[in-house]
Amino acid sequence: MTKKYTKDHEWIECNNDIGTVGITNSAQEQLGDVVFFELPEINKNVKKGEQVGVVESVKAASELYTPVSGSIVEINNELKNNPSLVNSDPENSAWYMKIKLDDLNELNELMNLEQYKDMIK
Repeated sequence: MTKKYTKDHEWIECNNDIGTVGITNSAQEQLGDVVFFELPEINKNVKKGEQVGVVESVKAASELYTPVSGSIVEINNELKNNPSLVNSDPENSAWYMKIKLDDLNELNELMNLEQYKDMIK
């Protein structure tokens, strides 16, 4: 599985046509201590780039966007109870949604790790 990245600091990792989405380590470092997640609705159909939620920290609030179009099939309820999980494990257990992709080709429009690292330099 290959992880892809967006200019909005989200990552997506796909297993067949199901993508797991979260915020990057760089994003959580900029946010600081995360205190709240507003997660998307399950079964909601979304278009690439659409706002799907909000993450709030002691410093700021930031919108969460979907990197691909599709239907949200699962959310990570653990983030409601333990939002600071994103500070300790942003690119693994702190994912915020799983989405069934409408079009796998949208993944080709996202950045690989090297491209993302170049962007955040």
